Amino acid sequence: MPLSDDQPHTRTRLPVGEQPSSQPTPRQARPLRTLLTVLVVATLLVVAIAIANRDKPDPGRSADHAAPTAPAGAGPAPSGDQPVGTTTNGIGSGYPHTDQGAQSAAANYAVAIGSADMFRADSRHAIVATIADPGAVSGLQSRLDQGFGGDTAARYGLDAQGRAPKGLTFVSRTVPVGAKSTGYSDGDAKVEVWCTGLTGLAGEHSVQPVTTNWFTLTLSLHWTGSDWKLTDFTSKQGPAPMPGDQQAATADEITGAVQQFGGFRYAR
Repeated sequence: MPLSDDQPHTRTRLPVGEQPSSQPTPRQARPLRTLLTVLVVATLLVVAIAIANRDKPDPGRSADHAAPTAPAGAGPAPSGDQPVGTTTNGIGSGYPHTDQGAQSAAANYAVAIGSADMFRADSRHAIVATIADPGAVSGLQSRLDQGFGGDTAARYGLDAQGRAPKGLTFVSRTVPVGAKSTGYSDGDAKVEVWCTGLTGLAGEHSVQPVTTNWFTLTLSLHWTGSDWKLTDFTSKQGPAPMPGDQQAATADEITGAVQQFGGFRYAR
């Protein structure tokens, strides 16, 4: 039976532990928002560590021992051991008993074979005795005497002793551009050296002006027990790049450059 509104109301007191709370419960944090906050903080921490360490050197890799690299499409990176520290008759000696040591020897010997000293008999014989394997000295010396003396010297305007006419400077320099091994064993090596060269007479009224040429020397080397020595070599033209659009220097400029700029040995 329903109660009317004019009936007295009765208030019931519950035990303290059972009383309903009149305070609203705090709103719980959303799990997704919490996760995003953690991820943002972690990302900022990683970025800060990376910025702090980007200029620190790698202790496991020093600059002195880093492997050389080349830009994409640039071909092989420069190679070679530390330069040799000894010379014989002005030519580097004491090359490492390695493939790269043989390449270093070949580059140096290419410079010696292409030098102006090869056009004078005394200096030519000294060069051959320095770079050649003892068993190959006689054959190489005979061959190089024919290649650099007589008609060849005369063709460049030199006398029988390889001297240039008065007032002119004879130029013969070989500059290695690169080297590659085409055969290597413990006792023998074959190396190709790509070179450019300067040859001619510098000075006024020269009938043989200094010109450039490109060629490749193939050198056969033998390990003598203490060094790489030459046993044979061949030469072929090229590969030659397209000549640049550059004005040729005057005779005086070339003479001055040859007299002021010394050549290099190419131990690597």
